Amino acid sequence: MIGYAICGSFCNHNKALEVLKQFAANDEEILPILSENSYNISTRFGIAEDFRKAVEDITKNKIIHTIEDSEPIGPMYKLNALIIAPCSGNTLAKMAHGITDTSVTMAAKAHLRNQKPLIIGLCTNDGLSSNTANIGIMLNKKNVYFVPFYQDDIDLKPTSLVCDMKLVYKTYQLSLEQKQIQPIIF
Repeated sequence: MIGYAICGSFCNHNKALEVLKQFAANDEEILPILSENSYNISTRFGIAEDFRKAVEDITKNKIIHTIEDSEPIGPMYKLNALIIAPCSGNTLAKMAHGITDTSVTMAAKAHLRNQKPLIIGLCTNDGLSSNTANIGIMLNKKNVYFVPFYQDDIDLKPTSLVCDMKLVYKTYQLSLEQKQIQPIIF
């Protein structure tokens, strides 16, 4: 079983659904985890209730979306890997500094104690500004793997980084062999 967590980067939610479909098509059992914001907030990119329904339809599992429900992931679920894609800059910063005050950060903390892969699909507008140091911290952690990322709009958002969601599955496969997909930065 894998865990698949989705954070705020609402403009990437439809891409996350496509990745979930890829995992489901490969007969992976998926435990869905949504940040509280992804679970509750409707935006110009979609209605929260519709998104939740799509996630549960694809994964065939109930969504975990609270800290209390995320905590047993380490001792109870024993995931092969936990994927966070999209991973917001806020979530990345919290993980880099050991803050576990959301369903996703608690899931990551609980999962990492089992020394299994944590895959980060970064999508943040501040990757080359306030989150640069946090990327470095996470790159240096054991059992953490990054989906390759790039600057998505150098003219209008010069500090923005987004992962290539098409490479989430390949990153996952290599992480099971304790290998980081290369190159990390396009």
